[in-house]
Amino acid sequence: MTSATAYTATAPDAPLEKVTIERRELGPNDVLIEVKFAGICHSDIHTARNEWGGTTYPVVPGHEIAGIVSEVGSDVSKHKVGDRVGVGCFVDSCGECEACRADEEQYCSKGVTATYNSKQADGTITQGGYSTHIVVTEGFVLSIPEGIELDVAAPLLCAGITLYSPLKHWGAGPGTKVAIIGMGGLGHVGVKIANALGAEVTVLSQSLSKEEDGKRLGAHHYYATSDAATFKKLRGEFDLIINTVSAEIDMDKHMSLLAMNGSLVILGLPSEPIKVRGFTLAANRRSLAGSMVGGIAQTQEMLNFCAEHHIGAEIETIAADKINEAYERVLKSDVRYRFVIDAKTF
Repeated sequence: MTSATAYTATAPDAPLEKVTIERRELGPNDVLIEVKFAGICHSDIHTARNEWGGTTYPVVPGHEIAGIVSEVGSDVSKHKVGDRVGVGCFVDSCGECEACRADEEQYCSKGVTATYNSKQADGTITQGGYSTHIVVTEGFVLSIPEGIELDVAAPLLCAGITLYSPLKHWGAGPGTKVAIIGMGGLGHVGVKIANALGAEVTVLSQSLSKEEDGKRLGAHHYYATSDAATFKKLRGEFDLIINTVSAEIDMDKHMSLLAMNGSLVILGLPSEPIKVRGFTLAANRRSLAGSMVGGIAQTQEMLNFCAEHHIGAEIETIAADKINEAYERVLKSDVRYRFVIDAKTF
């Protein structure tokens, strides 16, 4: 077994603390990764504080992992020692159901094994990337191409694929008009990817405070949703709207911005039910949909695409002992745009 230094949550109201954990012995198909950088996702906070329920303590969060292969099992063929690799939101699936056979492991009908807080076949609970090392089955380890630095690549393993998957599925590209709701940790990556796909990109944000950033990162237009005139001007404008915010918004008003056959896709998950009038959907034959991350094959496709287009997250790198402070800053939206932990500070 490999000992790893990690940061763990022990209770919903307890700060994360530094501990030593044991990683499983390397099996024939396993890869031991020395973590270099781990992104902080809002999902980490939800889980650490049991805001979604079902947290098994102690839990080591982290599913935006970038590092270097330090050892491989005897049957590993896809990765070798020294390779630049990443691990995203899940580390196993049944491999047999319709979703898994279609390379959509994130929708595994038997339940995908998440990178942390998820029960494995042997009954143990997965522990995530806020650690110096992690052991993952080779089929769930991604290659990080040259052209993306590891620190800005880490958030792509969640934020990047969370945006890339719906943008591809709903056909964002030349001749399409795409709006991104929210200019935060998810939204800013969506702006970059949608622009690189060739779409005309608009940011819909509460205010214009991040307009300069939005346009620098690839937005062609930027509107404040606090201004009632925005909804009059943009009515029926967009082929695709991606909602990245978890806060409650007037979904019916935003749906009215869709053109004929347009879709609004939910990524942020508000705690309250979403309210949309039937007439708003029927008018222009609009659709309301949701999306999770992509499968392993599409995640690799996303990483290759981002390397080709020189896309990485906008990050603030922090030392491990600043994780609790970073959590509070995330809740205040006081980061532009993603915190990344430097694992050498563990």
